Amino acid sequence: MKAVVKEVMSTHPVSVRRTASFKEIAARLREFGVSGFPVVDGDGKVVGVVSDADLLVKEALEDGYHGVRGLIAATVHAAERHKAGGVTAADLMSSPAVTVSPDDTVEHAARLMYARGFSRLPVVDASGRLTGIVSRTDLLAVFDRPDEEIRLEIIGQVIPRLSEPSSYSVRVEDGVVTLEGTPETIWIGHEVLRQVRHVQGVVAVRDRLVYPLPPTPVAPGPYIYPGPLV
Repeated sequence: MKAVVKEVMSTHPVSVRRTASFKEIAARLREFGVSGFPVVDGDGKVVGVVSDADLLVKEALEDGYHGVRGLIAATVHAAERHKAGGVTAADLMSSPAVTVSPDDTVEHAARLMYARGFSRLPVVDASGRLTGIVSRTDLLAVFDRPDEEIRLEIIGQVIPRLSEPSSYSVRVEDGVVTLEGTPETIWIGHEVLRQVRHVQGVVAVRDRLVYPLPPTPVAPGPYIYPGPLV
């Protein structure tokens, strides 16, 4: 069974309102030791995300476009130049926010973080209200699962869906699964491996399966003309 975001997220998210000032945001970033916050409206719905990078734009560009700063300003995106003059979270935030739901899989959240280069994601309910925060460190919690628990899931749930469990030997050490045995077909063996890789807590899978040889093709014999029908 795949882990979902609500099982690993922080349920006490820190956020800022759209009207939060630059100084307030900077102070809270230092206070909580994080790189960013969700920005919420009056109903608690996530409308954007503000990060330390958004605040640094002001430091880099707000003094004008002279000398080196002028060279930077010539290539910076218009949105970044707008942020340089921002004074509230609404001015500085990136919007719309990239979010996940409590029932999204940890795997989905990890892929989203990796693809976007984020270190954390707001978690929102069906109405868009903030319910939690999930970080890269939170996602790594799935690897705390005991080895024996992983092994029992593989033997009791994964393999029986595809093959005869008694044909396999399963060892798990530090999250690394070693599979031995003889699957009925090459396809079944590959599918067992694929599904084991997606078991919660599995770090890697070592394939020690002995695959059956494919059937030897039979060469067609010479064609014999049956002769005319009489």
